[in-house]
Amino acid sequence: PRAPVLARTGARSYVGQQLTASDGTPIGMIFVVFRQALERSRFVSNTLQIFAARAAAELQRQTDDQRIRQQASLLDKARDAIIVRDLEHRITFWNEGAERMYGWSREEVLGRSIATLLYQNPEDFLRATQQVMQHGVWSGEILQCDRVGRTLEAEGRWTLVRNDRGEPESVLAINADIGTRKHQEREIQRLAFFDPLTHLPNRVQLLDRVDQALAKAQRLEQGGALLFIDLDNFKTLNDTLGHDQGDELLQIVAQRLNTCVRSADTVARLGGDEFVVLVEQLSAHSDTLAEQAGAVGEKILAVLSAPYALTGYQYRSTPSIGIALFNHAPTTVGELLKQADLAMYQAKTAGRNTLRFFNPSMQHAVAERASLEADLRNALAQKEFLLHYQPQINARGAIVGVEALLRWAHPRRGMVSPGQFIPLAEETGLVLPLGHWVLHTACSVLADWQRVPALAPLTMAVNVSSRQFRDAGFVDDVAGVLAATGAPASQLKLELTESLLVEDLAATIATMAALRALGVGFSLDDFGTGYSSLAYLKRMPLGQLKIDQSFVRDLLTDPNDAAIVRTIIGLAASLGLEVIAEGVETSAQRDWLAHAGCAVYQGYFFSRPLPLDLLEQLLHDHIAAARTPSL
Repeated sequence: PRAPVLARTGARSYVGQQLTASDGTPIGMIFVVFRQALERSRFVSNTLQIFAARAAAELQRQTDDQRIRQQASLLDKARDAIIVRDLEHRITFWNEGAERMYGWSREEVLGRSIATLLYQNPEDFLRATQQVMQHGVWSGEILQCDRVGRTLEAEGRWTLVRNDRGEPESVLAINADIGTRKHQEREIQRLAFFDPLTHLPNRVQLLDRVDQALAKAQRLEQGGALLFIDLDNFKTLNDTLGHDQGDELLQIVAQRLNTCVRSADTVARLGGDEFVVLVEQLSAHSDTLAEQAGAVGEKILAVLSAPYALTGYQYRSTPSIGIALFNHAPTTVGELLKQADLAMYQAKTAGRNTLRFFNPSMQHAVAERASLEADLRNALAQKEFLLHYQPQINARGAIVGVEALLRWAHPRRGMVSPGQFIPLAEETGLVLPLGHWVLHTACSVLADWQRVPALAPLTMAVNVSSRQFRDAGFVDDVAGVLAATGAPASQLKLELTESLLVEDLAATIATMAALRALGVGFSLDDFGTGYSSLAYLKRMPLGQLKIDQSFVRDLLTDPNDAAIVRTIIGLAASLGLEVIAEGVETSAQRDWLAHAGCAVYQGYFFSRPLPLDLLEQLLHDHIAAARTPSL
């Protein structure tokens, strides 16, 4: 050997052999060194080949063992549960991820059957295993259980492992706990399709179910009904008792509605105090269908009219119900819902706490309403509105003020009733520009009267709607009108309703205080019909209580109305407020009120609402009469 390292050993000869892996890849060399020359080199070479093969095999084994240990360490540290089981379902490998997910240690599970360990119902497990054996792999979601019996939602990917001969040997399972993800998915679905307060299906899910019901009714030639339910006076409850009690009522209503229907039917909440009940699988015969739907509606009326035990309150509520029927005749979800909604409004018009079936004549009412709305939008620009004024008289017969009342002189419809167009103006938002026009016109008249000494002391009462009062720019609007017209703020009286005052007490008081700082006065209109309390009356800068005409009308014949009027007059006196009675139509009513302590009146007994020219003629007549000495 010429190599220095071999020369230093005194070697005279050597034999070498390459070491190769089982696939023929070189992995090293082996040498045998001799101190004398070789004589039987073939024997030595053959023997060396045997040793080389053994050495290569041992090196391969050590390399494989190291790789397996590295892989096992990686598998052990994996976050997912990795489990290997033999073909008898006995566990042969169980990593740390499996320990964390299921709660058993490796030592506790090795050799145990995975079918009984992780599955309360092994049928799903056996079906998935069959898929693995047939196709070599299975992936999907499966229910498992942990050490304490808690159900786990798992996502698994199971692979069949074969030996060198291609024979099935074991199953490798990689499982992940997807419980959190599934919970989030269900929460997203709940928010998308269910009402968070009542847990009923929401509008989106209702529309889908109605669509399916219509398709089924056509396919099976069945009938069904859609019941649109609105709670009567729900806004008053929210305004007086608060939103917590309102929410509590809605939850109880949802529970009660569910007791009125079958499992195949649907109870949904559209929003606010509106609910819809979808009843399916009814008769396709129109008379029988109406009878069946009516029976459901009557049951709902009775159930929802029972008293409600709210937190701290015993409350009574009633529903108004509209019913739209359907059968195998083609229709749409939107059309059916619109029909039920129209019928519900007819129930409200009929006095509430009742039900109405949709009929085609209601479509005419809708068309008429749409036409009226279009005319209303045009009326301001066309100057079709005007004010009439009703005098307010004191006990001596003198006119002390007037109330400005809005009128609509339509060129085709004639005089349109305020009961028709005022609610429509509120709904559409037209009440804001309309309210500004009323305020500006009334204040212009009030300013003109300041130039006539006999008229200068008169007050001007102007009704303010809830939407107008809640508008962020209302205080500035009033201040601007007073400045522009020159009307004295001290003689402007804004009439507010009880329901308006209690909607948001803090905001109401703040707005009233800002207006009072301008000098504007307030009258509480229709007093006695709402939910007034002495506590908030004392906190508000009111100047006058107005007794509603519903009490004045029968005070001579109804002891209850008479008692209410006396109470209001006494309350006003105790609070230092002026009191005025509206709707006075006879001298007997006026005399009774005067004797009870009410000193200001308004009603047809004195004068109906008059256009400005006739009012001013009446005012001048009163002035002249006052100046004429009595004989």
